[in-house]
Amino acid sequence: MVCCQLSITNSSELNAYVNETLCHHNHLKKDAFQMTKRVLTRSGRPCGIFYCLHGPRMVKFTAIWEMEKNQVLFYGPTGEKFQQTKLLDSIADADAVL
Repeated sequence: MVCCQLSITNSSELNAYVNETLCHHNHLKKDAFQMTKRVLTRSGRPCGIFYCLHGPRMVKFTAIWEMEKNQVLFYGPTGEKFQQTKLLDSIADADAVL
C-alpha cells in the first residue's frame, strides 16, 4: 500500500485529487466516468465523505476522506486498500463539502 502526504486546502482540490488518483491507479481516462460523493455520519454528525467512481462495466472504485484524521483512503474494485494519503492542511471549506 502506498502512503503519502499532500497539501490540499479546499474541497475542489480534494475532489480533483480523489478523481485523479482513482483514475490513474485504475488506468482510466480522467473525467471520463461519473464520480459521486456522499457524506458519512457518526452519531448524527458528519465525519467524512465517501467517493465512488463509476467505471466501465459497472465497476466501482472508492475512496473515503476521514475528517477526524484528515486522510484519504483509496480502495480498488474488490475492496483492497491501495493508498493512504495524509492531508497536511485542514480543508478550509470542510463545512461546504459536508
